[in-house]
Amino acid sequence: MIYEILLILYFVGSLAGLWLLFKKVGENPWKALIPFYNIMVWIRICGKDRTKQQKVKWYILFLIPAINIFMFLLLVVETAITMHRYNYFEQTFAVIFPWIYLPYVGLNNYQYHDPHQEEPHKVSQARDWLDAITFAIVAAMIIRSMMFEFYNIPSSSMEKSLMTGDYLVVSKMAYGPRSAMTPLAVPLVHNVLPLTDGQVESYLKWIKLPYHRYKGFGHVERFDPVVFNYPDGDTMCTAWKSNMSYHQLVRELGRETVQNAKMLPVGNQMVKNRIRVRPVDKRENFIKRCIGLPGEDLQIIDQIVYINGKPIATPPYSQQTHKVLFKQGVNARKILDDMGVSHEDYSNALSVMMYEGSHHYSLPLTAEQVKKLQARPDVVEVKPDVRPEEEGNLNIFPNSPLYHWSTDNFGPVHIPAKGETLKLTLENLPIYTRVIETYEGNQLEVRDGKILINGTETTEYTCKMDYYWMMGDNRHNSVDSRYWGFVPEDHISGKATMVLFSWDKDHGKPRWDRVFKSARSMD
Repeated sequence: MIYEILLILYFVGSLAGLWLLFKKVGENPWKALIPFYNIMVWIRICGKDRTKQQKVKWYILFLIPAINIFMFLLLVVETAITMHRYNYFEQTFAVIFPWIYLPYVGLNNYQYHDPHQEEPHKVSQARDWLDAITFAIVAAMIIRSMMFEFYNIPSSSMEKSLMTGDYLVVSKMAYGPRSAMTPLAVPLVHNVLPLTDGQVESYLKWIKLPYHRYKGFGHVERFDPVVFNYPDGDTMCTAWKSNMSYHQLVRELGRETVQNAKMLPVGNQMVKNRIRVRPVDKRENFIKRCIGLPGEDLQIIDQIVYINGKPIATPPYSQQTHKVLFKQGVNARKILDDMGVSHEDYSNALSVMMYEGSHHYSLPLTAEQVKKLQARPDVVEVKPDVRPEEEGNLNIFPNSPLYHWSTDNFGPVHIPAKGETLKLTLENLPIYTRVIETYEGNQLEVRDGKILINGTETTEYTCKMDYYWMMGDNRHNSVDSRYWGFVPEDHISGKATMVLFSWDKDHGKPRWDRVFKSARSMD
């Protein structure tokens, strides 16, 4: 409701400001109420019609979606200039709060100076740069939050459909822009300040706004590559960042150990650690493919995903781990490198071979790579590395000893939908605990074998949001919903639409064949 009120205030305030402005400068105020015509009058008031070419340019720019937002803000600044209000902070306020500033100008005793009869106001070079930088930051913030942003894939969890080194365009309009829930933040910085080694937050939690999403072009669909905030990242350890969640560390090391640890082991070194509780929009960004939609039943049997009992297509460029045995004396590294196996995957395979004392390379491979290897005379065998159900694996969702699931044999699990009433039992409660407690803010407890939500005994719960099931295309090298469960709708940031550029770090060169490729491609 608060966002509807703010939107009304923005619209009504700006319109009232134009009414008062037109009246102040001698124009009939009713002109402010006529769409498009009010902009034409406003452009003339601000002196942006000195030539026919300039006037037409402003008209055209106001007709272009997204661009017209910036033209509106520019006219607000030009309005301040016509009143000889040159102060930097006042003009910045005008850009940020035009719905307040325009009525303020109209009601104040500021005198209007017709720009057609005056020379353009000149400012110092330093002030010119400051104005340009400020406007650029405001513009970038609007674009980043409302339209699109760029995202770099740092890991191999989506290979080979989306690859490490891909720079993606992520559309905020695809599912509707999500309003900021933590508005007091350093512009254009996600959650930590640069040059602080991840130890200093870039935001303040003094103001927290509820989740709200504006209308977009569509909804999340199956197989969409979705960018979202890490659901398991509500609490995190700065030592591990998003590589291992606080909750996973607690399961492995114990809550007291993690809470009291000033340093935590990361690889072969000890790293300074602090516990952070992060709001939804400041959790780490992840990208995975949407596999399950709200209200569906999902199950994985021998690596095949079933939705409502029926198998679904596997992305053709996705990878499954296979065990590969080469003949003796073969240069396995060169063969695998020529086939597109990353250096990281090859190094991991060597580590597994040494640890297990095996002669097989354990490698994530696409179906095409498997066929090519099977056809080679220097390869003895290629077989799937299917992981059976694992008793007591607390790192697999729902992280409970009651479930013996694995990443390859998982479920069935029901994905909650908004407005759906879930039947709760002590057996299925671990699946929905974080939905009820963490994502929807209720107090949940089990007392004397009974389930209590907010102090009231119950056997059901009605969900307030839609939830999704996300999985990486590199199925055996992806920490996804199989590890931490559902992705709530309020965590979803946008849809990856296109690969803008791609850099192959293994060979130190661009992947030109990936430039401008669709990020959703299932071909």
